[in-house]
Amino acid sequence: MDEPFLRVQSRLTDRDHVLLGWLADHGVLTSFQVAHALYPSLDFAQRRLRKLCQVELLARFRPFRAEGGTHPYHYVLGQLGTEIVAIARGEDPPRKDQARRRRWHLTNRANLPHLLGVNQFFTDLAAYARTHPSASLDRWWPASRYATRSAFLEESDPPTLAAYIPKVRPDGYGVFSEDGGRVSFYLEYDTGSEPLTTLIAKVDGYRELAHVTGRSYPVLFWLHSSVRELHLHQRLTAAGVRYPVATAAVDAAGQQAASPTDRQWLMHRFSTGRQRLVDLGHPRSVDV
Repeated sequence: MDEPFLRVQSRLTDRDHVLLGWLADHGVLTSFQVAHALYPSLDFAQRRLRKLCQVELLARFRPFRAEGGTHPYHYVLGQLGTEIVAIARGEDPPRKDQARRRRWHLTNRANLPHLLGVNQFFTDLAAYARTHPSASLDRWWPASRYATRSAFLEESDPPTLAAYIPKVRPDGYGVFSEDGGRVSFYLEYDTGSEPLTTLIAKVDGYRELAHVTGRSYPVLFWLHSSVRELHLHQRLTAAGVRYPVATAAVDAAGQQAASPTDRQWLMHRFSTGRQRLVDLGHPRSVDV
C-alpha cells in the first residue's frame, strides 16, 4: 500500500467508514442526507465532508437546476474511497477507469431524483435511529443487490430455487427495529410516473416470490400524493390483492417533514387505521 492510503486510512472514524460504505452501495447522497443521518448538525457534517473530498475519499457535484438557484452538494465515492471500501470488504479494488466511469454514470443518470428519493427514505430511518436509542436500521440493501436471480435466496433454501427467475426488483430492502418490534420490508418508491396497473403487477411479482421462497415481507409503497394512495387502494381491492401491502403519502395531512417511522402507514385490507412502520409486523405467511 502507498503512503497516502495508509495516512488517510489511519484517520478515518467509524462514521466515515459508514458513509463510505453507504456511498459504495447506494451511489449518491446529498449533504443534507449525510448530515441528517450521521451528524448532529449540518455545519459539522459539511466541515467533515470537505476534508474527505480534499483527500479524494469523496467527490462532489451539483446537478443543473432548470428553475434557477442551486442544489446542495451531492457526494459520491472518490478514487481513494473506492479503494478503501474494496479492501475493507476483501474485494479487489476496481481499476481507476472503472471507478471513474461509475462516478460519471452517477452524476449523469437521468433517474437521479428517484435514487435520491429512495436514499432519503432510508437516511430518514437512519436519522431516527441515531436520535432514538430504542430504534435501529438493521439492514439497508439497494436495488443493485437484486440484479441477480440468487439475490432473494438464503443459504438454507434448497438448490432447486436457484433456477427461479424473480419478476420483481425492489427499490430497496430494509429491516427496522424499535421498542422490541421488528419489521422486514421491500420498498417501492413511487414518483407517480408509472400507471397504477404497473404497481399492481409488482405486487403480483412479490406474491409469486413469496410462494417460491416461503417468505412474505410487506411491500411498502412510498407515494408522492394522498390522491394516488387512495386510487392505489381502490385498484388493489378491485384486483383482489391479498398480499401484504402498506402505503403512505408524503403530502398526507401536511406531513411533508414526517419520518417514515411515524404513524402514517395504511395496510391494505386492514381497518385498524394508520400504523407506525415497526407495527407493520414480522414476515408473515402468504395470504391468498
